[in-house]
Amino acid sequence: MTLLAADIGNSDTVLGLLDGEQVVAHWRVSSDERRTSDEWAVLVRGLLAEADATVSGIAVCSTVPAVLHEWRDMLGQHFSAIPSVVVEPGIRTGVPVMMDNPREVGTDRIINALAVANEFGGPSIVVDFGGTATTFDVVSASGQYIGGAIAPGIELSLEALGRRGAQLRKVELQRPRSVIAKNTVEALQSGMIFGVAAQVEGMVARMLVELGAAPGEVQVIATGHLASLVLDECPCFTAHSPWLTLRGLRLVFDRNA
Repeated sequence: MTLLAADIGNSDTVLGLLDGEQVVAHWRVSSDERRTSDEWAVLVRGLLAEADATVSGIAVCSTVPAVLHEWRDMLGQHFSAIPSVVVEPGIRTGVPVMMDNPREVGTDRIINALAVANEFGGPSIVVDFGGTATTFDVVSASGQYIGGAIAPGIELSLEALGRRGAQLRKVELQRPRSVIAKNTVEALQSGMIFGVAAQVEGMVARMLVELGAAPGEVQVIATGHLASLVLDECPCFTAHSPWLTLRGLRLVFDRNA
């Protein structure tokens, strides 16, 4: 069966068509809270028509309540004949959440934990590079979600510098020639790329200490649409799985549809 999976984040919504575990088509659009359910329906139908695809299931996870509300309306009004699963409390994921308040954990982070436990096993650390936030999530050897950390995302940090820095501006996110930059544009790029890489290396190292594990004993997986920016700068990564969340949604749909 062909599944439409939607990962609705604060900045972007990633949609993918999955044939089994294979992502055969994918798109990234803005998570515009002003977009109505009818507008989402037009957008989704247009993407499906572009791919010449007919879906037999839809799975959704979201960190944006306002957008999720419109998606619920869209699924009920425009795609009611297609089985759908919205990841929320009560949905079976098979991932025990060992947090003070499990309901506070973003559903995308639980989905990533499920996908990592299924594909890589544990213990594992998932680093998800979103535009608004970079998240670190830890999965135990037995597949439990045991906690993590949240840091400002690369795009959010760059946008904040552009707004608050009188002589700073938005720049293209790419690797500069060197860490010690010779101009303002490359100085911003150096801070973003190498600064985030150093943050990731430091956070992963600290997590390994708390886990009581050596680096080679823990899988460290990079995901998210900005992961490629720092992937080569972080020796800690053992794998890059760009469609981790979409494949996790496939697992949840199969368990609940």
